[in-house]
Amino acid sequence: MNAFWIILTGSLVAVTCGLLGCYLILRKMAMVGDAISHAVLPGIVLAFLFTGSRDSVPMLIGAGAIGVFTTFLIEFFHRRGGLQTDASIGVTFTWLFALGIILISVFAGKVDLDQDCVLYGEIAYVPIDLWITKSGFIMGPQAVYILSLVFILVLSFILFGYKELYLTTFDPAFAAAIGISTSLWHYMLMGAVSLTTVASFESVGAILVVALLIANPATAYLLTENFKKMLSLSALLGVFTSILGYFLATLIDGSIAGAMSTVAGIFFLLAFLFSPKEGVIYKSFLKRSNIKLAKTQMVKNEK
Repeated sequence: MNAFWIILTGSLVAVTCGLLGCYLILRKMAMVGDAISHAVLPGIVLAFLFTGSRDSVPMLIGAGAIGVFTTFLIEFFHRRGGLQTDASIGVTFTWLFALGIILISVFAGKVDLDQDCVLYGEIAYVPIDLWITKSGFIMGPQAVYILSLVFILVLSFILFGYKELYLTTFDPAFAAAIGISTSLWHYMLMGAVSLTTVASFESVGAILVVALLIANPATAYLLTENFKKMLSLSALLGVFTSILGYFLATLIDGSIAGAMSTVAGIFFLLAFLFSPKEGVIYKSFLKRSNIKLAKTQMVKNEK
């Protein structure tokens, strides 16, 4: 039963991150998830200072608020400062992370307070973090309910705002011309990314969240030019990543999160090499075939 809960949790995170990751890759903001994972440290410290508690709920609220603020700063520096998106991301998360370290050293130096101990989790612990009712009935792991709610919210957001998200991603100038607020939809998307990453950190760990936010969508991008198929492929790859990653970890007796991330990387490598759209080996084979065909045609023409 533990295997089922771990795979289900990993699949929920992978599918949710994969759907949002498709938009991030196409908007050239793939590293936003990594930026949020570092930038939330001040939110964790401030939540502790205000509440005096290291409970997960206030920590997640503080981290989530700073996560949204991070995406706002990235866009602000990009639009108003004229910085490239990657530069905006780098400046924002390093500054906020450093601010978090200063806050810890000044106000919480004697408290065991850092990202690893209060926010970043390990997916192997999911089955033991149970939701138990007052009557003593065990409902199952809390993470499954939290991540299911996040998945439903993100899926509803994408379904109901598909046209607006599609236009603001592929042709923001046209979207603005027909009256769609590109800024509003950008911040709504970044808010969804922030909610997903922060909600997933405690359950599965930051490294796995960042990997699932980038690797599977990037693989799907290499496999198709149809955006709807890209979304579907990314979600499907997420499920396979969770299943195969769990069994790989069981086989080698290693980290489950690490194994899932490794499987996601293997999928990407296979797509990079063999994809009919962008595969290196496929394009090399096609190039050689075209050269042979051209030579054959030249021989026929000479005859």
